[in-house]
Amino acid sequence: MLNFLERQNKTTVYVVSGLILLVLPLLLQSMGNFWVRIADFALLYVLLALGLNIVVGYAGLLDLGFVAFFAIGAYMYGLMASPHLSESFEWFQAMFPNGLHTSIWLVVPLGAAIAGVFGILLGAPTLKLRGDYLAIVTLGFGEIIRVFLNNLDHPVNITNGPKGLGQIDSISILGLNLGRPLEITEDYSINAVTLYYYLFLILVVASVVICHRLELSRIGRAWMAIREDEIAAKAMGINTRNMKLLAFGMGATFGGVSGAMFAAFQGFVSPESFSLMESVMIVAMVVLGGIGHLPGVILGAVLLSAMPEVLRWVSGLLDLQRLTDGRLDASILRQLLIALAMIVVMLWRPRGLWPTPEHGKSLKPREKA
Repeated sequence: MLNFLERQNKTTVYVVSGLILLVLPLLLQSMGNFWVRIADFALLYVLLALGLNIVVGYAGLLDLGFVAFFAIGAYMYGLMASPHLSESFEWFQAMFPNGLHTSIWLVVPLGAAIAGVFGILLGAPTLKLRGDYLAIVTLGFGEIIRVFLNNLDHPVNITNGPKGLGQIDSISILGLNLGRPLEITEDYSINAVTLYYYLFLILVVASVVICHRLELSRIGRAWMAIREDEIAAKAMGINTRNMKLLAFGMGATFGGVSGAMFAAFQGFVSPESFSLMESVMIVAMVVLGGIGHLPGVILGAVLLSAMPEVLRWVSGLLDLQRLTDGRLDASILRQLLIALAMIVVMLWRPRGLWPTPEHGKSLKPREKA
């Protein structure tokens, strides 16, 4: 009976949460596209945090260069859905005079596959590294990718260097262009940012299902065994080499898909969007929410992605610079408040805002007969 009631309660929570998520952008767009854009970026960061959680949360591999896979997916879509290649290479223009206009049915698997391959390439030379050493190597990988993107404009112009790639096509699904408002009636339409919200929501839900199934699978249990004690896991017959490579590859696929969606949503990508600070923020989302716990990771991603923009709006509403005669910079105050909030949360909840209940749980002593 108790199990039945628990299942009923979970079903009710899922249904109510789903309805709220479906109605949320329609309510937000009545207050302006700014708020819907915040929700869109929050979903993109949830995708990134879910991918990094596989590497850091499940397998226990500290990756500080995860933004590299985000950049790879973004530039992959930017090159395949913009006129840049046709303008830079005559032979490409001869083959595709109107440029490539990539379908989403090709973008998602291709972005996942390319980023996954790069994830395995990153993981291969780091198999024997742990902790701080692994973090330094992955950090260097992320910076190498950013520097390459920033300098591959000569002698052959591939990425357009610091100028970035523009005129990127928006995504079209079944004849519906997500870059244009959808007219429902003469007086009501669904904005483009709202349409992208629903696409990102579908991807996030699919990603959560995949991550949950991975967590409960033999692969997930093997990752967690490696996280807790790699030597013991190897002694139990787990192929730690293959499991680590799989974690890097699987986590990177989420970053590649998220990057492709980011490029389509923004219509422009440049190396500035993939700095070291972005990697640090993604790691902070996983740690702040609760390492290895899907609800906690989602909570951390939403808070750290939405809070800076909400504080930006508050500082603009209060006009802090005018109130303090220019002595207080609103942008610096915003960063200071975010940093203080993170410090307080980590001191108050060192395992995260919503930690996994299984992590660190001790076995119950057996009752004497």
